[in-house]
Amino acid sequence: MLKGRDIISIRDFKKEEIEYILKKSEEMERLLKRERELDVLKGKILACLFFEPSTRTRLSFEAAMKRLGGETIGFSKTEATSIAKGESFVDTIKTVENYCDAIVIRHPREGSARLAAEVSDKPVINAGDGANQHPTQTLLDLYTIKREKGTLNLNIALLGDLKYARTIHSLAYALAMFKPRLYLVSPKELELPKEVLEEVECRCKVSVHRSLSEVIEEIDVLYVTRIQRERYPDEKEYEKVKGAYKITLETLKNAKEGLIILHPLPRVDEIDPSIDRTKHAKYFKQVFYGIPVRMAILTAIIE
Repeated sequence: MLKGRDIISIRDFKKEEIEYILKKSEEMERLLKRERELDVLKGKILACLFFEPSTRTRLSFEAAMKRLGGETIGFSKTEATSIAKGESFVDTIKTVENYCDAIVIRHPREGSARLAAEVSDKPVINAGDGANQHPTQTLLDLYTIKREKGTLNLNIALLGDLKYARTIHSLAYALAMFKPRLYLVSPKELELPKEVLEEVECRCKVSVHRSLSEVIEEIDVLYVTRIQRERYPDEKEYEKVKGAYKITLETLKNAKEGLIILHPLPRVDEIDPSIDRTKHAKYFKQVFYGIPVRMAILTAIIE
């Protein structure tokens, strides 16, 4: 269904294609739990090009490829590459595609993954382009919710930096296909961009809030994001909103018993470590789900 496809934006997916990836992820998770070596992608090479720092995304793609019997090449710092000598982004992509069967790219500039896909003959996977999109994170977020709650048709709150968080933009677009009830909780300065909000409102019920306490009793899923200092062009703007929200045990006193809390990580101070020990915390399980989901993506586009 997706062989040879680029994975650039969640908006490029039809609902049935997302459901296909989620189902394939279940298969991959079952194979992982059997602890058997796989050779599905034996002889294949994945290039991981990270122009911006990453822990979970880069390592999970590498782990997923190796679990499937494939190999990885790439870089996590541009200082040790010809980019430091002035090589253009396009020339880097055109060079790397000769060494691999697919490319994963993270870059601080919006639209960079789309450009890479336009110039490369090999499939390109967007691992985050600035404040724009992060489609594979969205797929693992959807999978986490489905695995933990059994459905995506839920009351879901998106909390924190809704303006700059690319994970939020991708997730809002994707969730809207499954008709949940969305609660958007943020400072006014960090509201979901108007163009994203307008599209999402056409597909599902959405409300905007300033305080989590307004919705905590209603929600089944709380998706938390950090205030991303690196996205702010103005330090003063960041200082106004940093620390706007912090999830503590007190915050959750009126929460549903089955509430789950997700976070794309890294976290700074927006979730108190005391939450880690509660049944609500699913963000480290979310990290694990990144492996079968990315295994599903890689087999779908390369195999």
